[in-house]
Amino acid sequence: MVGSPAGSDSGGAAAGWATVGSDLVRSVAGGMLFGIPLLFTLEVWDIGSSTTPATMAVVLIVTFVPVTLLVHIAGFRRSKEISLPEVLREATVAVAVGVVAVTGVLILTREIKLDAPLADALGKIVYEATPFAIGAAVACHLISQSPDQTDDDNARATDRGTVRGTVADLGSTLVGALFVAFNIAPTEEIPRLAAASSPPALLAVVAASLVISYGIVYQAGFGDQAKRREQRGIFQHPITETVVAYLVALLASAAMLLFFRNLQPGDPWPMVLDHVVLLGLPAAIGGAAGRLAI
Repeated sequence: MVGSPAGSDSGGAAAGWATVGSDLVRSVAGGMLFGIPLLFTLEVWDIGSSTTPATMAVVLIVTFVPVTLLVHIAGFRRSKEISLPEVLREATVAVAVGVVAVTGVLILTREIKLDAPLADALGKIVYEATPFAIGAAVACHLISQSPDQTDDDNARATDRGTVRGTVADLGSTLVGALFVAFNIAPTEEIPRLAAASSPPALLAVVAASLVISYGIVYQAGFGDQAKRREQRGIFQHPITETVVAYLVALLASAAMLLFFRNLQPGDPWPMVLDHVVLLGLPAAIGGAAGRLAI
């Protein structure tokens, strides 16, 4: 009996940390869904690299205001009632999540190098973090499924046949990949990033694409994850579905690059791989968002 309170406290602490972890995963996923297209925008890179510290401070303040309002209205936490200090704390977390996520992706794609001037790197991070922070703040409100989902909706989600479920998954992945990456494929950003890339960096991009898309679909709490795991399909296992969906995103990326002539049929394979893997990051995130919709 003496050990019960301690065990209870331990269990409560573990549950609390699990909730915090889920909230953070959901906020990062929301930031990725909202902000990834802007991360592949040359104009934003150039604006950020030429900005001043005073302007960076203004941008952060301007970002904090709408994020605070969004957290007050919706937020990415599960609590419906939230005090003003809690609102400010959650808004700060959302902005911090945006800054950290943006920094990671810019380093991953080598748009920011470790030896880059600090002012140049900070300017890009601050400007790119705005949509990420907004996405983190509204992630739960805009994408989470209502708990009052009807039985008919649940039946449609789980009673599809194996082949039909697989086609629906692959089709939604393709549509989502095209929706997010189509406006990035014809731009100069992908060739610029590819020119600075390296084999280890590409492997890191592949790993990040898989982890982020898995997190969006299976860990972020968007929609009904239990129902998602119960859906039928040939590849209907979280790991295999994530890998197959990523391959679909890569094929879609190659097709888009060929369509916009950013790749040619006779281009060397290392160049093709660089371009396809880099465009595959936003395409995989779009594909994950597409799978959430079915």
